[in-house]
Amino acid sequence: MDNQNPESTKSQVLADKTKHGVGRLTKAYNPRTWKEKGLLWTAGLLLLTYAIVVVVLGVIWSFTPGFFDIRENALEKAQNNEAKLVPGYATTATAIRIAETLLHKPGGYLSNDKTPPGIYLDNMPNWEFGVLTELRDTVRALRNDFSRAQTQSVEDIDLKEADPQFSYDSESWMLPSTEGEYKKGVRALYRYLERLADEKDYDGQFFTRADNLAIYLELVRKRLGSYTQRLAASVGQMRLNTDLSGDANARQSTPTPGQRWVQTPWLEIDDVFYESRGYTWALLHMLKAMAIDFQSVLKDKNAQVSLDQVIRELEAANARMWSPVVLSGTGFTLLANHSLVMASYIASANAAISDLVFILRQG
Repeated sequence: MDNQNPESTKSQVLADKTKHGVGRLTKAYNPRTWKEKGLLWTAGLLLLTYAIVVVVLGVIWSFTPGFFDIRENALEKAQNNEAKLVPGYATTATAIRIAETLLHKPGGYLSNDKTPPGIYLDNMPNWEFGVLTELRDTVRALRNDFSRAQTQSVEDIDLKEADPQFSYDSESWMLPSTEGEYKKGVRALYRYLERLADEKDYDGQFFTRADNLAIYLELVRKRLGSYTQRLAASVGQMRLNTDLSGDANARQSTPTPGQRWVQTPWLEIDDVFYESRGYTWALLHMLKAMAIDFQSVLKDKNAQVSLDQVIRELEAANARMWSPVVLSGTGFTLLANHSLVMASYIASANAAISDLVFILRQG
């Protein structure tokens, strides 16, 4: 017994363990239920699913809205009653549609989002701000100019309410939210629209005067000039200071150098591009609406073709973009520069607006 072979003893022990289920060789563990798989595995699966959903939604929400028909939109607001399409109806109905697009497009209003995917999207919020800039300009023009015949005229009660609502902070998340304030502005515009089409004397007016349109276009011209300069700055350039040119007695509060280097930071190039796309998208629809409301004025001034040229340039500026990113080539290189292409269209539209304003101001 004492001389028993150690190897045989070891084999016997292993056999006994196997017989009693100790040290038994088993198949790989293959859990089937969530409970068996464990909390960590389940959490990982949910996190992966959430990430995929967020990415997909981010892509969908980044598509900018398409164009809409101005007349069809006005008829829809008028419940297909053409008798309601009085002067100013198309312009006001278009302003409402633009505001509703901001609030109800896929993903809704994103500029004040604090959760994914809205919080990490930047192109769409910049597009929204461009649209909002034009909407604010239009609502203020409605309040100060289009709805008033003379400087002593009393401002419209609903436009007086709508103007500050759309001027509210564009990034307020709550208490109150931006969407809530803008919805109040939309309701005020709807009330003004209804009063435009009723038959009550002096209740809701829109005056299609050449001087009113010229005042609005003067502001548009400044906006487009600013966007042109910001877009062109995607390529660095040494610019001369022309702030005081044309007036020998002109002065400014703070001295500036005679020339300076101007260039948009690389990370902000796409921000400027999409903001200008948003502004020109909204402006395109607004000018089409004004072409309807100011038809008699434009015909009298022989200015319809000038407005058509502006609209054509804005349509080109909002053509479909096939590249997934905003390219920023420099100079005459092989790589395209989308900002310079946009700047060229906006500059052409701006020049056409200058001609249009000149025509409107002639007697």
